[in-house]
Amino acid sequence: MRKNILSVTLGLAIALGGCAAKHTEAKVHEIHTAHATHHWGYDGEYGPLHWGDLKPEFHMCKEGKNQSPVDITDTRGIEKKQINFHYFIGGDDVVYNGHAVQVNYRPGSSVTIDGHTFALKQFHFHTPSENTLDGKHFPMEAHFVHADKEGNLAVLALFFKEGAENPELNKILESLSSKEGVDTKLKRPANASALMPMDVDYYRYNGSLTTPPCSEGVLWAVFKKQVTASKAQIQRFYNEIGHTNNRPVQPINARLITK
Repeated sequence: MRKNILSVTLGLAIALGGCAAKHTEAKVHEIHTAHATHHWGYDGEYGPLHWGDLKPEFHMCKEGKNQSPVDITDTRGIEKKQINFHYFIGGDDVVYNGHAVQVNYRPGSSVTIDGHTFALKQFHFHTPSENTLDGKHFPMEAHFVHADKEGNLAVLALFFKEGAENPELNKILESLSSKEGVDTKLKRPANASALMPMDVDYYRYNGSLTTPPCSEGVLWAVFKKQVTASKAQIQRFYNEIGHTNNRPVQPINARLITK
């Protein structure tokens, strides 16, 4: 039986105020849906090293001091508080939007952190992982993107390692269209809870979006334990994306990564 994923401890000193963390509902949707015109990419003159110069609104990609992803290496222990998961089966459609494979979630699922509720909006995949652990990349990472009513963001990150086939991923892959920007209804609705590890301990830090505009003030929780996906499944995600889609790790600067 899954280790009580509905009552997970999470220690967070959350700065919920601040304009950098505020995004409208439309902005949450735009994080990984800008497929009509590609103003940025993952290599060459449109790659991560140049994001901050591509558009004025991307300036945080080069000027920010609390950027994501990071290398999780020097961690500190703190007293943990509770996070409650209220997830329901609700992954309705999948799309490759030009930057990632994304599953859009119907309203109703959420997490509560320190009495503050964040609604699950979508989850998407990066190959290889964006965050690293002691300098090590994993072959794939999923980001579960949440937002509160004011647009403050919380991202839960999950590493995948190569191993046994993951049945929940098959629900996504069997419905994924080969056409960029085409939303396809899942034949079998996806369950975000079914992707979670048995042990849901985590690292956490304050960071940013890992894609333009690289806005800061994002709450990050990275699960310590990995889940498996088969080599063929990981390769399929990579093939659909067509290239690596991981931003390089960013300087920690004055931040703490806690465990």
